[in-house]
Amino acid sequence: MKQAMSPEEIKAQKPYLDWSLSEAEYNYISEQLLGRLPNYTETGLFSAMWSEHCSYKKSKPVLRLFPNTNARVLQGPGEGAGVVDIDDGQAVVFKAESHNHPTTVEPYQGAATGIGGILRDIFSMGARPVASLDSLHFGELTDA
Repeated sequence: MKQAMSPEEIKAQKPYLDWSLSEAEYNYISEQLLGRLPNYTETGLFSAMWSEHCSYKKSKPVLRLFPNTNARVLQGPGEGAGVVDIDDGQAVVFKAESHNHPTTVEPYQGAATGIGGILRDIFSMGARPVASLDSLHFGELTDA
């Protein structure tokens, strides 16, 4: 069994760059949060918790640029799904799944994981799903 890298080896070899941690994030963890070099397990945990999948560190600033308040918006960002008033005491609940990685690993069960999260969030708003769409997009935006 291979032994995990030491904190010094992690700092020198920088495997965290392949784990979606930037140099600045690694330095912040080392210098500000822990006050020491993180061990292998800690580095892995920070990379997972600060990944796009969990923290939306790259997409959240972009998503914040979109308008999200209006008289018709009953539930905006912060909950599992958005709710929009469409008059006559009716509302529509919307959910877009952002965790698409499971689909790339295993198309069928991964897609089931994604739709499961969507349905959970719709039910959590007190609504019932009437339709579902799995829209996957590939390629450069300039090719659209």
